[in-house]
Amino acid sequence: MRDLIDAKKLGIFAGGLLFGTAGLKILSSKDAKKLYTNCAAAVLRAKDCVMKTATTVQENAEDILSEAKQINEDRAAEEAEAVVGDEAAAESDFQEVSDAE
Repeated sequence: MRDLIDAKKLGIFAGGLLFGTAGLKILSSKDAKKLYTNCAAAVLRAKDCVMKTATTVQENAEDILSEAKQINEDRAAEEAEAVVGDEAAAESDFQEVSDAE
């Protein structure tokens, strides 16, 4: 029984060794190298595409930010004008009341 287990282990070891050796031959073949090269080229193309998209998104975000700042500046200017206008109207009302007395 023990000989059968040892033979099985030896068979598995030999199979693994054979598969590993054949695997190394396959992985180092010209066809495999061509496959690796094509995969690397595809990854580089994908990287370029992602970088272009990221750049576009960043530019759009910068445009949105600058437009939002401009809107806030315009609103602040309108509010300042409204406050100055209200103060001027209040002052003229005060002078009219003072003149009437």
